[in-house]
Amino acid sequence: MPEHVLLIEDDEHLSSMLSEYLGTRGYTVTARATATDGLKLLRQGGFAALVLDIMLPDLDGFEVCRRVRAESDIPILMLTARGDEMDRIVGLELGSDDYLPKPFNPRELLARLRAILRRRGPTGMARTAPLRFGRLEIDRDARVVRVDGVERPLTSYQFELLCVLAVHAGRVMSREALMDHVRGEELEAFDRSIDVHIARIRAALEDDPRHPRRIITVRGAGYVFAKDQDDDRER
Repeated sequence: MPEHVLLIEDDEHLSSMLSEYLGTRGYTVTARATATDGLKLLRQGGFAALVLDIMLPDLDGFEVCRRVRAESDIPILMLTARGDEMDRIVGLELGSDDYLPKPFNPRELLARLRAILRRRGPTGMARTAPLRFGRLEIDRDARVVRVDGVERPLTSYQFELLCVLAVHAGRVMSREALMDHVRGEELEAFDRSIDVHIARIRAALEDDPRHPRRIITVRGAGYVFAKDQDDDRER
């Protein structure tokens, strides 16, 4: 069954072009021109991913992203004519999984969409044992992270980053290596994208994100997931 994608884009020409292009590549696309209509439809469920424009006539895409993330972990790919790095960072901080400035090649959008959908993981396969590190549990099948048994919210991109770091616990992972593992595509990424996602993971998992004990920065090299911590509560 084709993946069903919701496209919220007020540019009629671009919306039509993307709907047709993705439709010929195995996706079902439903398009809406306003945030209000898009959010209403999204709440009815049944969508695999959201492709979201920033510049909308009623609400900007940042506010839409914030509202969606308050109630859903659906993968979000943001589109915008604004290519400023700070806008990209804001989008990531609000919970988008990826960010594509206009103008773009439809083939790149397709590659990025496939990448964020692939991060959900395969279905119908034998269960994978959860990763456990003291108080932290990473359930890769359910795509859920728990600390002391309490679920902590992460986007699909952030969950995948955490899994890569955890599977390679104790090994320093460069930003380039992390992007290669998570994207599965050789796509350009701006320098601070990984840093923003790591900060969000720390905010969700660490007792004190300003002084992380689980995901450690190795200056000039990347990040390392600490397998063991000097934390009495984990013993």
